[in-house]
Amino acid sequence: MVSGLSDTSSPFNASTQGDAENISVWPGGRDAKKRFRRDLVLWFKTHGRDLPWRRTTDAYAILVSEFMLQQTQVATVISYYDRWMTKFPNLAALAAASEQEVLSVWQGLGYYSRARNLHRAAKAVMTDHAGRIPRSLESLRSLPGVGDYTAAAVAAFAWDDPVPVVDANIARVLARLTDWRDRIDTADGRQFLRDTAIAIQDGAKCGRLFNSALMELGALVCRSGQPDCLRCPVKRHCTTSVPAALPVKAPRATTEFRIERVAFILEGNQIFLTQADGAKWRGLWHMPGANPRRARVAHSLEYPITKYRVRLDVIVSERPPSDHLRAFEVSDLDSVPIPAPHRRAISAMLEIPDLLADRQSCDPGAHGAH
Repeated sequence: MVSGLSDTSSPFNASTQGDAENISVWPGGRDAKKRFRRDLVLWFKTHGRDLPWRRTTDAYAILVSEFMLQQTQVATVISYYDRWMTKFPNLAALAAASEQEVLSVWQGLGYYSRARNLHRAAKAVMTDHAGRIPRSLESLRSLPGVGDYTAAAVAAFAWDDPVPVVDANIARVLARLTDWRDRIDTADGRQFLRDTAIAIQDGAKCGRLFNSALMELGALVCRSGQPDCLRCPVKRHCTTSVPAALPVKAPRATTEFRIERVAFILEGNQIFLTQADGAKWRGLWHMPGANPRRARVAHSLEYPITKYRVRLDVIVSERPPSDHLRAFEVSDLDSVPIPAPHRRAISAMLEIPDLLADRQSCDPGAHGAH
């Protein structure tokens, strides 16, 4: 239920409660579905955004965009997508790249397992499918990192298959259109959304256009929180009177605060980093952990990751004896895959004039021979 509401205090009309045994019914029948699709598509053709992955039907390009758009805003993805497609214009180029090259191009988008899975998927397609992304949903789902949603998205946007593509935007639109007051993040809720999406399409052979339009409606008009109902092109088809209360999901996990202390080790024009081997940033280079009692914090920043809010404290340190540190020229850091929070912290540290001068004065090669 909606937070703060009990079964007896819900603003919903009980007669419009979603019924898991009657989930494919669309008010008004087939003619109403046609009118809905017509209203939606006409609006989309005028108001839909010009996004780079909408200009192509190449399955590889669409697969890349779908991996990037997982848990990342469209505005953020565009520049990364363009850079990726320039560096890896096709499956063969991506499959032939090293993991370090892949992570370097991906850096800044976060959730790096997406990049590693996309890399593995490209290799699998080259090895197991003769370099062609498979057409069947079952074969698509067999690729690393590809689940039901991504498989359906590739099928709809690359090949125009009339399959249900239910992302967060579409889920929100469907829940409001049908006044579905049960949770959407349960097995019953997900099945309801999928069946409703199938019912609305009702055999229409336009998977690409219809799903793009429905997503765009959720992104631009039927937004999270308070939607812009006055501007909605399909408001005459909507059955809810409390759109801001929908969709209903499980309460979010409480954000936990953590502190990470890292060592900034600079010798002349070289900075020393260590490579992560854990799940969080595996394969990326970052500042090593620091002893919190040895020195004052020179710089701090905060960043979110999953359910955590992390404060990253940077401590200036000498290089300890370690086989796990590697020296990088400061001028080469742009090509090194570094987690975004560490990259921002390193950049801030390098902007401290006194610190940089002090570290360079300790470099015996900085002043020539005596």
